[in-house]
Amino acid sequence: MPDQLAFRRELVSLLPRLRRFALALAGNRDAAEDLLQSAVERALGKWDSYEKEKRLASWMFKLMQNLWFDMRRAAANGPIYSGEPPDMVGEDGRELAEAREELRLVREAFAALPEDQRAVLALVVLEGFSYAEASEALGVPIGTVMSRLSRGRASLAASARGSVIIAPIRKEH
Repeated sequence: MPDQLAFRRELVSLLPRLRRFALALAGNRDAAEDLLQSAVERALGKWDSYEKEKRLASWMFKLMQNLWFDMRRAAANGPIYSGEPPDMVGEDGRELAEAREELRLVREAFAALPEDQRAVLALVVLEGFSYAEASEALGVPIGTVMSRLSRGRASLAASARGSVIIAPIRKEH
């Protein structure tokens, strides 16, 4: 089946982006890996329902977000996993300590955001989605994307003591 083979190849190429999005939603690596595995499994099982005229990335991000909501509901909105964030690889010394502290502050601030704001920030800031692409992937109006993005950036800036500026990788509307 050539279509299924093409679908699988494109899905494999998306794995790094899907992993980042899963981490943004879940907040830690263990839950993110479970979410990613479940999303890929579901996608492979429903590959024939994918509409080829749509971007696979948008379809997968929407599938992953819906799956995450299902997992959260099943866990009665409690935390699925807890644990320490992974160590950041870097150089020794003061710069490493400062970078780790800043990363810790950003992670805490990011994890404290509502899920809807984390999802928008992950797509627009980390993945470089345009507002329209994020709107399509999340199934919300562009105005909602812009509002969530603005509130998320403001919360992160306030939480991180203004030391981190959250800007989009590319600007498109």
